[in-house]
Amino acid sequence: MTLPRALDAVLFDLGNVLIRWDWRVALSGVCSVEEVDRFAVEAGFADVNRRLDAGWPWDEAVAELAARDPWLGEMLARYRRRYRHSLRGSPPGMDALVAELRDAGLRLIGLTNWSAEMWPPPPGASAAVDALDGVVVSGIEGVSKPDRRIFRIAIDRYRLDPARTLFVDDHAPNVWAALALGFAAVPFTGADDLRRTLAIRGVAVTAP
Repeated sequence: MTLPRALDAVLFDLGNVLIRWDWRVALSGVCSVEEVDRFAVEAGFADVNRRLDAGWPWDEAVAELAARDPWLGEMLARYRRRYRHSLRGSPPGMDALVAELRDAGLRLIGLTNWSAEMWPPPPGASAAVDALDGVVVSGIEGVSKPDRRIFRIAIDRYRLDPARTLFVDDHAPNVWAALALGFAAVPFTGADDLRRTLAIRGVAVTAP
């Protein structure tokens, strides 16, 4: 039986792994649930968000939606103004786990799909994010996960050995892309499950 190689780095997705993100919260209190649902569908928000994360300028995005319907443009502009409210702090247990990994001597890198214009998050928004040694941001690079090119940027910039790096992401296609490049990779399902995975790989972390 061949044992897995020891880890010397963890490559983290950010959104809903190290920092909770819920775009709908940014509009709650200023829009009704019905308005938010309508916006999600009519704007095709999931696709809009992917394009923003890949480097689409916000002014162009607002203008494109406004050309379709002024209300859609105003809704996206409102979300942009209130973006900080979509960031909800670290997921339970992740601040402590990241601190343990740093104490254990692992390098901690971020690889995130995130708009360049919204980067970085406000100071103190997530202690886990603040503890990273560096972050590759899709909006800055002009390419987003699961495109393999952004993984290669992380490998080259931070001199990662994929076989000795655990990639953690809550989106399955990103995990599959990392596996195809030789990373140890797991879906994020919570701090306790991640602790178990790290312990199996020989990392000294407190058992859940």
